[in-house]
Amino acid sequence: MRLFLLPISTRRTLFYCERLTEPLPHQMSLMDKVQNRAAKMWSGWEKKPPGSLMHRIVSSGNAGLRRIAFEEWGLKSVPPHSARKRMEEAAARAIEEDKENKKNTNADGVDTKDTKTAVVKGFDSKSVQVVYPSSVIPSTSVEALLTRLGTEREDLHRKRLIWCFVGMPITAPFVLVPVIPNIPFFYLAYRAWSHWRALSGSKHIQHLLANKGLVYTSSPILDAIYDKEKSVMGETKPVGTQIRREADSNGSAVSHDEAEPERLLLSNPSGSKGIADAFNAPSLELELERAIWQVETALAKERGVKGKNEEETKQEGPDANANVGIETTKRQTIPEKQQPTPEQWAGPPDAPAKGKDKAN
Repeated sequence: MRLFLLPISTRRTLFYCERLTEPLPHQMSLMDKVQNRAAKMWSGWEKKPPGSLMHRIVSSGNAGLRRIAFEEWGLKSVPPHSARKRMEEAAARAIEEDKENKKNTNADGVDTKDTKTAVVKGFDSKSVQVVYPSSVIPSTSVEALLTRLGTEREDLHRKRLIWCFVGMPITAPFVLVPVIPNIPFFYLAYRAWSHWRALSGSKHIQHLLANKGLVYTSSPILDAIYDKEKSVMGETKPVGTQIRREADSNGSAVSHDEAEPERLLLSNPSGSKGIADAFNAPSLELELERAIWQVETALAKERGVKGKNEEETKQEGPDANANVGIETTKRQTIPEKQQPTPEQWAGPPDAPAKGKDKAN
C-alpha cells in the first residue's frame, strides 16, 4: 500500500491510503465480503426510479455520507493490520511461485512472461511509502504530522463506536414494521462499522510508526501541482512554517496563529483531478473532492460568523460606551443628602456613645 499526505488548507491535511494490490476472492475476510455485498445493494438502490423510496433513501444517504469528516474517510482507507498480514503472506507465496516458474522455464529453455509479477507489483512487505509535497510540508514535520493524524481521533471513534452499540438494540425492534426498512438500525450499524474501520486504520498507522515501517518520499509531481494551484488561487505566502506549527515533536496539535488565517491550497476540480490523474488513482479524486468541499464550507461558515460578530461589536460599541457614560453621570449627580453619613455607616454601636455625649 501507499500513503498520501495532501494538505487541503494551511491547517488541514488529507491522509489517504491507496491499496496497490487487491486481495483475491478466496483471501477476503468476512467483513470485506459483507462490505462488498452492501456496496452492491446500495448501487442497486441508486438505479431505482427517481421518486421511489429506495432512491430517496440513497439520495439522502449520499448527502449524509458527504458530511462525514474526511479525516475519518482517510483512516478507513487504511486496511486493518490483519488484512495486511494476509496480503504479505499472499505476496510472499506469489514471489516463491514466481521463482519456481522461472527455474522451470530456464530448465526447459522456454521464454515466457511472468504471470505472478503483476500480483505483487509495487508491494513491499517490509516498508510502506509515504508520499508528500516537500514544498508545502517540511520534511522535518512529516512524521509528526502523520502521528497526529493517526492518533488524534482515536478516542472520538472509540466513544462513538460504543454509543452505536448501545443504540442498535434499541432500534432493532423497528424491523417488525412492514414495508419500511429499519433505517435507524442500518444507519447505526454502518456508523459502528465505520468507526471500527477508522480505529483499525489508526492502530495500523501507529504500528507502522512504532516499527519504523514507513519510507518518506517527497514528490516533485505534487510540488508542481501545488505551485500551479498557488498561482491559480493568487497566493504567494509560504505555507511551510504554518504547516510546521500544526504538529510539535509529540505529534499533538498546537495553537493557531491568528495573524496567519487559514486558507485553501487546493481547489475543485483542477487540484483534485490533477493529483488523481498524476498517480492514476481514481478513488483519490473522490476523497480530495469531498475534503476540499468540507474545508471550503467550514471556512465560509467561519468567515460568516466572524463577520457577523465584528458587525455586532461595531454596533454595540457606541451604545455600550454611552451606557457607561450615563451611569458615570448618575453617580456624579447624586445629591449630598442621599449619600450615607458616617453615623449611618457605623450603625447601632454608636448609639450609646451619642447618649453619653448628651448626658455630659
